[in-house]
Amino acid sequence: MDILLRVQGIPQNYLRSPHAAPSRTLIDVFESAVRRFPDAACIDDGERVLTYAEVHAHIAETATWLHGQGVAPGARVGIHMPSGSANLYLAILSTLAAGAAYVPVDVDDPAERAELVFGQAGVAAVFTGDGLRTTSGSHENNPGMTSEAPRPPRPDDDCWIIFTSGTTGVPKGVAVSHRSAAAFVDAEARLFLQEQPLGPGDRVLAGLSVAFDASCEEMWLAWAHGACLVPAPRSIVKSGLDLGPWLLERDISVISTVPTLASMWPDSMLTGVRMVILGGEACPPELAARLVAGGRREVWNTYGPTEATVVACAAQLTGSGEVSIGLPLDGWDLAVVDGAGEPVAIGGTGELVIGGVGLARYLDPEKDAEKYAPMPSLGWERAYRSGDLVRLETDGLYFGGRVDDQVKIGGRRIELGEVDTAVSALPGVHAGAAAVKKTDAGASVLVAYLVAVNPDAFDLPDAAGLLRESLPAGVVPRLALVDELPTRTSGKVDRAALPWPLESTSAPETELEGTQGWVAEMWSSAVGADVSGSGEDFFALGGGSLAAAHVITTVRERYPEVTVGDLYDRPRLADFADFLDGLDPVAEVQKRDVTPVPLGAQLVQLVLLLPLVTLAGARIGTWFALGAWVAGALGADWAPQLPTPALVVLALILLTPVGRIVLAAAVARPLLGGVRPGRYKRGGSVHLRLWFAERWVEACGAAGIGTAGWNLVFASLLGAKIGKGVDLHTLPPVTGMLTLRDHC
Repeated sequence: MDILLRVQGIPQNYLRSPHAAPSRTLIDVFESAVRRFPDAACIDDGERVLTYAEVHAHIAETATWLHGQGVAPGARVGIHMPSGSANLYLAILSTLAAGAAYVPVDVDDPAERAELVFGQAGVAAVFTGDGLRTTSGSHENNPGMTSEAPRPPRPDDDCWIIFTSGTTGVPKGVAVSHRSAAAFVDAEARLFLQEQPLGPGDRVLAGLSVAFDASCEEMWLAWAHGACLVPAPRSIVKSGLDLGPWLLERDISVISTVPTLASMWPDSMLTGVRMVILGGEACPPELAARLVAGGRREVWNTYGPTEATVVACAAQLTGSGEVSIGLPLDGWDLAVVDGAGEPVAIGGTGELVIGGVGLARYLDPEKDAEKYAPMPSLGWERAYRSGDLVRLETDGLYFGGRVDDQVKIGGRRIELGEVDTAVSALPGVHAGAAAVKKTDAGASVLVAYLVAVNPDAFDLPDAAGLLRESLPAGVVPRLALVDELPTRTSGKVDRAALPWPLESTSAPETELEGTQGWVAEMWSSAVGADVSGSGEDFFALGGGSLAAAHVITTVRERYPEVTVGDLYDRPRLADFADFLDGLDPVAEVQKRDVTPVPLGAQLVQLVLLLPLVTLAGARIGTWFALGAWVAGALGADWAPQLPTPALVVLALILLTPVGRIVLAAAVARPLLGGVRPGRYKRGGSVHLRLWFAERWVEACGAAGIGTAGWNLVFASLLGAKIGKGVDLHTLPPVTGMLTLRDHC
């Protein structure tokens, strides 16, 4: 990917990818995986595992059924289904197989939002949790409602239509063709995990809302390579910290997410993850360094608006230096232009303009003509003006913010103008403006500042309830009353000058003590608002998943067993404080003087090293003898030879798994015979016996076997009590003090 300084004789600086993938559809991509991996797991939602062959048969049958319901090629089908289920993804694939485009709306969004989106898109039918329902008047509104015979989708057909936030208060529908979507899938396939490609052994997390275009990346990271898509319930994803055990349990190896979520995950929950893809927000350098983990994991930073098919450019992160959004995907062209539309020089900053195969289109022809107008300075007949400021460097692009008032919170793109319009339309509001503020916990908070006609009589909770009925979930702001909105000399609202943190609520002040006072202080820091009474609700105050995770992180220092779900179940301050009072806090650390191992015991340990070193040397010597025997068998006269029977005996005892664990147990078990649970003196007999037994097991190489079957055999030889159907993946204690019940 080179920076071209001159194209068609016009001085330019822009990034062009070398080539785009051959034109095909997403169904072509999926069927290619079906042919290569028919028996591989395709979707695993925890209740059932469907293979690629099973999913292919299901969507073919459902596509035929959809046509019988009036869904013809070119139609549009709404998706309004609960997360975490295989049925959600079967509905999407079936819609595509029928030649229709799917139109997703988050199931948590209000009904009015769904009606608005489905009405603008003119959907022929809607998949819900209860099945499919057809829509009235769909023939008149939907250009795809025709009598056309069933057929597979074509590259120029739309595959999905996703609605984004609009500056006028009305969401904008963005239609993406199969050609663009398949090119995106193929381009990413040439970037990620080139040394150890994605395949049936991988399990890809599906944790994002399907109304968020990054969910398309999750799905097709799996389905383009024969990997398994593993849907996560929304409650698990929202919990943040509690997602970790779920990822480990479900053997997730690939994650595509937003930096906000990734920043909440401890390193321990990513043990089995070999690739993380970040996007939707700016990535902090410290997060990149932590995720890269010294090169043990492949981490990518991606950038791309919905209007350019999910991702337009990407950079593999090294964990050091400034975080770049990288270079264009194959088939995408990127340019950085100044206010006059002219390309900036290397090192210059300007607006990012996108061209190439990834360009989508708006359903609104006027909006499409405005945002995808020609770019004469580049010679492009169609270009998308992103509104993002970036810096052009020889190694790629660096994100620098927004030209307009569009922001991102939790990966969701929000037009502040849409929120301004909604709050200004509230009854009793004279003027309103929204802004994004940061709490002490580092969480981004959307706040709407209102100037009320009658401040003394204005009901903030009632106003928030009205907004929840009209705005999408996650876009409802926290409300604050102000006397006036600060303005700039231009007359526009000065959002940076809006007050923060918020002043106390109008509720009467209450002295909170004990656990309630402690919890109130944490809540205030996390959500950026004063907590004035025991009846306050964490989420009514503006708390979200990130703020909840920060609160629980602090709570766990005193109550380790508390989860984010506990806060979701008890959002009222008094209830949550009472719940904590019913728990036992972690015991305080007691100071303890530990004497070193006595000199005499250290001398005994030194003597005991002799048999340990001898055993380790014997194992190495056996390997050399075995190599010499092989060399001699091949005709090497110089190779010294042990008698074959002796070599066989040594190899069986010192090199095979059976020999190693039998030899280890044969010494460790009698050595620790009679030792019972209790407290023993450092340097005493039990300490030295335990020390030698553990070192002996290491010298035998029993610790390196590492399979569940051999671990169970070793545990039994040591005297452990093992039930039926036990699955043991760690080395048992050398004491044999272990009881594993049936099927654990």
